[in-house]
Amino acid sequence: MKKRKNILLTGGAGFIGSHVVRLFVTKYPEVHIYNLDELTYAGNLENLKDIEDAENYTFLRADITNAAEIDYLFAQYRFDSVIHLAAESHVDRSITDPMAFVKTNVLGTVNLLNAAKETWKDDLKGKLFYHVSTDEVYGTLGETGLFTETTSYDPNSPYSASKAASDHFVRAYGETYNLPYVISNCSNNYGPNQFPEKLIPLFINNIIDKKPLPVYGDGNYTRDWLYVIDHAKAIDLVFHEGENSETYNIGGFNEWKNIDLVKTLCKQMDEKLNRGEAESEKLITFVKDRPGHDLRYAIDASKIHSELGWKPSVTFEEGLSLTIDWYLQNNEWLEHVTSGAYQDYYEKQYK
Repeated sequence: MKKRKNILLTGGAGFIGSHVVRLFVTKYPEVHIYNLDELTYAGNLENLKDIEDAENYTFLRADITNAAEIDYLFAQYRFDSVIHLAAESHVDRSITDPMAFVKTNVLGTVNLLNAAKETWKDDLKGKLFYHVSTDEVYGTLGETGLFTETTSYDPNSPYSASKAASDHFVRAYGETYNLPYVISNCSNNYGPNQFPEKLIPLFINNIIDKKPLPVYGDGNYTRDWLYVIDHAKAIDLVFHEGENSETYNIGGFNEWKNIDLVKTLCKQMDEKLNRGEAESEKLITFVKDRPGHDLRYAIDASKIHSELGWKPSVTFEEGLSLTIDWYLQNNEWLEHVTSGAYQDYYEKQYK
């Protein structure tokens, strides 16, 4: 294993980032993890209560779009590596406010690249910039086929376009400045701590409250789903074992049409809440489709499996059951998120 003393992990208070932070802090006590997050609406330090006092963990509240602030932090802490997860990620929000996605996902990534380039210019040995991206950069698939690491980019939303641009900048800095990097493109994640604007936690919360379940179009949009803890383990592997300048697709080999997913979720929720059969299905409401909605995503994850030995540890039904159980057992977290009270946690803990 290539040991690195100071790892900067951006977006570590978010959904995926918090699971990666927890894994690294607990698994690598000899490494110091610096969690940089601006704590926008999706950043929640309550996600990390269990490790916030660990000796090898430091939280840094900062904005990646502020170049001077990022330069200062690199000079202060001399990060050896970056795992970059901080991003605006909700497609619907990108449609209403595309410039926010350009600012965070493109400018923010370039600010980090510039700081890393300047800090590491005299010694690139053991350094790594790991950029975590999305399968949405590849565009949409028909009824057959899979995205591979060599699939041409064809983004269709402001979100996916901004992530595609950031991917290109990472590769360009690798080619132009010899900056060591790896990129991973992952399919849809689900699991504990996900902000309830995304499909699965939104629908869990709505089923609990017996609110409508809004399904876009005819519900036949297809996505590949991956349990977030499996994604965190994949990131760990790519970070430590991945080859320089390589891209790794991370997916669950687990395609579901939205309507079938929602019905499966409804069935499990009815069982766990002791409700009548198909009671929650009655809440399904078909709504007007969103612009530029991609028909199907599906990842070919054979490269990371064959080269690094990674594969998902749970089936979708198992992961969904674990996810529902977590939300049902963490009512306080869900109430804080939906009410906005979670945003007070930083003031209480760090001020």
